[in-house]
Amino acid sequence: MPARKNVKIKPDETVTGDWSLVIHRVSESSAEIWVGALYAQLAMPKKARVDLKLHDGRTRTKKITASNWDRPLRDHEQRFFCLVTFTGLEPGKRYEVYFSRYIEKNDAIGRGAQWQELRDGTFRTLPKRLPTKSQASFTVGMGSCYYTHRDGGQAAGAYRALHDRGERSVQPDITFLTGDQVYLDIGFDSLSLRGREIRQRIGDDYAKHWQMLGSILTRGGTWMLPDDHEYWNDWPFTDSMLPNLLALKIPKVKRAWSRASKDAVKNIQRCQRVETFDIGKDISFCLADLRSHRSEERFLPIADFKRLIDWARNLKTPGVLVLPQPLIVEWNKLERNLLTYTTQYNDLLRALAGSGHDVVLLTGDVHFGRIARANLGDNGGRLIEIIASPLSNLTGLGGLATATPKLKPKHFPDSKVLKMEGWTSTDVIYDKSFNVSTKKGWRSSAYPKARTREHFMTVGFNRGANSNVQLTVNAWRVRERDEDNLPVRDFGPFVEMLK
Repeated sequence: MPARKNVKIKPDETVTGDWSLVIHRVSESSAEIWVGALYAQLAMPKKARVDLKLHDGRTRTKKITASNWDRPLRDHEQRFFCLVTFTGLEPGKRYEVYFSRYIEKNDAIGRGAQWQELRDGTFRTLPKRLPTKSQASFTVGMGSCYYTHRDGGQAAGAYRALHDRGERSVQPDITFLTGDQVYLDIGFDSLSLRGREIRQRIGDDYAKHWQMLGSILTRGGTWMLPDDHEYWNDWPFTDSMLPNLLALKIPKVKRAWSRASKDAVKNIQRCQRVETFDIGKDISFCLADLRSHRSEERFLPIADFKRLIDWARNLKTPGVLVLPQPLIVEWNKLERNLLTYTTQYNDLLRALAGSGHDVVLLTGDVHFGRIARANLGDNGGRLIEIIASPLSNLTGLGGLATATPKLKPKHFPDSKVLKMEGWTSTDVIYDKSFNVSTKKGWRSSAYPKARTREHFMTVGFNRGANSNVQLTVNAWRVRERDEDNLPVRDFGPFVEMLK
């Protein structure tokens, strides 16, 4: 068979439309649907609706009136959203959802009253069990670090193509976006000194990013975790000397920026501190926001950290931990990472090692994609860390923060912070076959430094014999397509049996 020729993305795969529909969390029997407008110029409908088309062809409707709309940013009388929840759904079924507004009759222009469809989406509810190895996988799509400047809808278009037309074994059922879905702090013009203009800037950035990510956000239940660029570099600290962040040293600027960015993470991204869900008795998932609630001493408040620790200690199956930053890291003198928080870092590793089960870590942040493996203590469990970053690279001066895959640290955990009896640091296993490939940088271009190719990954899970779970990972380039207009694989598949 002749090699397939890579082709450019077709225009009809790009993202259009100013209105937003986001499918947030789904369960076996429910789905949360977020609808609204993040562009300030759009008028709030007096009447709207969300229609859910069931797999048997029937339709259920949730009506929205003027009193149902909320504002995503406090002290800001523009932009609006409504969250509707459908319950009583069946597990493992596909549903379609439609967002429409009602347009009043207007005799002056000869227009009759009508319903106008604004956005649509599709999702599957969670299954009761993982599929067997002979069936299509339960598949998680994952990505992080999205910058709009040179993307042009390519990330969302590639995701949409794989979701809608790819082989069923790699079509994402749900999505984890693990940080930096927006970059609020890029550019020398990032910070005004006026609170109203700060809120406008944050609202405008979300509107632009949510429009460009639309075909990801409308395909499958989506969980999001923030990292620092949902706020500012190295949030919540302001000791950075980056020129575009110096205004944060002014108390009123920091206060306005903090309030607006927190509102957006809460009301638009709908991030939770710690949340868990299981697929039957086959596998357990935990997502933890280790960015939004940091202090000098902790990456999570005590009560929330206990929930995370309890999940890890009580694993009866392989676990999937979703974080905004990696655990296999070195000391970073420029800004804080999870290793900075030595006590909680040690306690988390000890808890993850306690059950003896394998833990798959899904994460992002570092602007490269790779898979690394290391032992989790002496109970037989392993950490398999999967990093997917970026969906779209930074450009210009921001492009100096791009990266290529790193095959370090060589040992895990770092011996400087290891405080666990009976657990010695062991080698980290890196296989270059499972690093996302790179591109050169050119000083005269938008990309001044070598960078990892833009990509997302799919992580599939199947039920094997003896309670084992098969893990299958593929990486997909968002800026290259094959002759069927599907994203090209970067690496894959990586296959491992979990216990």
